Amino acid sequence: MNEIMKKWGLFCSTLLLSMGILVGCGSQEEKAQDETTTDAKTEETSNATNESFPVTITDDANREVTIEEAPETIVSIQASNTEIAFALGLGDKIVGVSDYDNYPAETADIQKVGAQDINAELVLTMMPDMALVTDYHYNTHPQVLEQFEEAGIDVVVIGGAESFADAYDNIAMIGQATGTTDEADKIIADMKERLEAIKDKAASITEKKRVWVEVSPAPDIFTTGKNTFMHEMLESINATNVAEEHDGWVKLNEEEIVQLNPDVIITTYGYYIEDPKAEVLAREGWAEVPAIKEGNVFDVDSDTVTRPGPRLIEGVESLAKFIYPETFK
Repeated sequence: MNEIMKKWGLFCSTLLLSMGILVGCGSQEEKAQDETTTDAKTEETSNATNESFPVTITDDANREVTIEEAPETIVSIQASNTEIAFALGLGDKIVGVSDYDNYPAETADIQKVGAQDINAELVLTMMPDMALVTDYHYNTHPQVLEQFEEAGIDVVVIGGAESFADAYDNIAMIGQATGTTDEADKIIADMKERLEAIKDKAASITEKKRVWVEVSPAPDIFTTGKNTFMHEMLESINATNVAEEHDGWVKLNEEEIVQLNPDVIITTYGYYIEDPKAEVLAREGWAEVPAIKEGNVFDVDSDTVTRPGPRLIEGVESLAKFIYPETFK
């Protein structure tokens, strides 16, 4: 009986071992197959991206730039361009950003390479495939950009933007330069669709609110007139910019502002002033201003109303809810 039990035990052990080997082999084969499938998909995506290259674009310095291959590493020396690149799905390719980049959160862990003044030496040691720069850099640091190009870095100049149309153009250009045109088209289409939805709702508004925008606090109070994102946003939601007689960013004194008699006051500096609403409400001589009497003072995220990127539409939506809460719930 003991001999039979031993043989039975040996048989079971052998059977289990064999099954383990078969399962193990199956798992290894499945893993290898999965890895092969993943590699094939990655290669397919890479090939699809590179099918659009080489590509020649005309950047905002009116230069024809030929890009031979989709960039694998990118330095972006402007916060708006960085936001666009991340929205295009290029976050893992960004190896350098400007000193002022703060969105998305991942930018905090990326090497800073300067701002208006580029740390050229650092960028050259990084040797990215592409550098996204601004027209300011092109006009003030041409020698630095020439160094980049001589080193084999594709330099793309993205100009300043003053309207949604300009922002769309910037997104489209970066998409074309990086082989992400489909993603760029989707972002632009989404922004346009959401903006039209806001305009459609705003069309029902019969009593337009008069809005004063502060982009810096007292004593040096600046506002935004025509040819700014904020002005276009206010027009989109059927509100009146009380500073529409001015162009661009302009400084006004408190007496001039009070005379404009706004129904709503929007501040954009809550990221460095602890309580901007309390500061505005406490100003002497402002008590009879409708916005002060009704407590209609609101702070919006400055980046969403001044930075020409995908989040501009969030800025419009925020303004709409603050200014016309009954319409944009």
